[in-house]
Amino acid sequence: MLAISKEVRTSPVAKAYDLSGAAYGSYADGDTSDLFRFSGPHAYADHQVWTCIMAKLSEIRRSGATSVSVLDAGCGPGTWLKRLVISAREMGFVEISARGFDVSAEQIQQARLYCRSLSSLPGVRLEFTVGDLTHSLPEADDSIDLTLCLYSVLSHIPPAELPSVAREFGRVTRGSFITTVRPLGSMASGLVASISDVRQLRHDQRRNWCEVELADGCRAAFSFHLFSTDELRSLFRGVFEIEVLEGLDFFHGRFAADPRWNPPGQDLSHALALELAKMEKSFSANSEYNDHANHLLLIGHKLAVAHQSDKQPTRPKLTLRSAR
Repeated sequence: MLAISKEVRTSPVAKAYDLSGAAYGSYADGDTSDLFRFSGPHAYADHQVWTCIMAKLSEIRRSGATSVSVLDAGCGPGTWLKRLVISAREMGFVEISARGFDVSAEQIQQARLYCRSLSSLPGVRLEFTVGDLTHSLPEADDSIDLTLCLYSVLSHIPPAELPSVAREFGRVTRGSFITTVRPLGSMASGLVASISDVRQLRHDQRRNWCEVELADGCRAAFSFHLFSTDELRSLFRGVFEIEVLEGLDFFHGRFAADPRWNPPGQDLSHALALELAKMEKSFSANSEYNDHANHLLLIGHKLAVAHQSDKQPTRPKLTLRSAR
């Protein structure tokens, strides 16, 4: 049983992900023995997000750039940065500067171990640090080509502090920003563990608070906020020019392998997968449904700055419509 200590009271989010440890990566990212064969409960959304990341990297490379800088805020066990560094090298980037940070020291330790083989590669500067997104970022103004903040990271930020977090992202990003959050109508999630490993889950949206009791008796309580589409749009309007704002995974998560509702081994048939893909595309194009997806995806790029000629040259603005 998780003892309630001063550390838990002062840093409940960090404590929850420290408690989850290596098991969190297995839940969040599925089987990563093949990094690019997405699996697990978020496989559909992961694949869609990765398609967007690859499109942004490709645009940067096509602009003639041979270097790229990346920031992953709330990087967890480092899976996304590992995918990104490997792919950027394959695209021909000769200098890759990437930093991931997370409030959980345990997740940062997992990331360092998981990505240790990449740090010695020529031209790669990969760093993982413990950090709090509510504090100022150490990056210089307009220094990051691609900023990521994926899945539940923004949900753990107190709503009153979200505008300053958004402005800080806008300050350091010179290229593109990609984030995903949980919307109001999303399915229940164990957050720090698979829902099948959760004994009790209590979420109070009015208090932005979540309490989880795992099957082994461990308990964690932490801040958690569900977003509406309009709220997410308002948060980043004026910080980035929003290119994409749409729902991800209206249906696939409901067909995911979970013994509570789908027997083991009941993989999607090819015909059903095609039909679900059509339904996903149709629903994501209709703003009325986005609050009922499992994730909201927002992609933006840095707004043009007045008197840009007085500043150092920047790379061309990147545009994207996410592939489906």
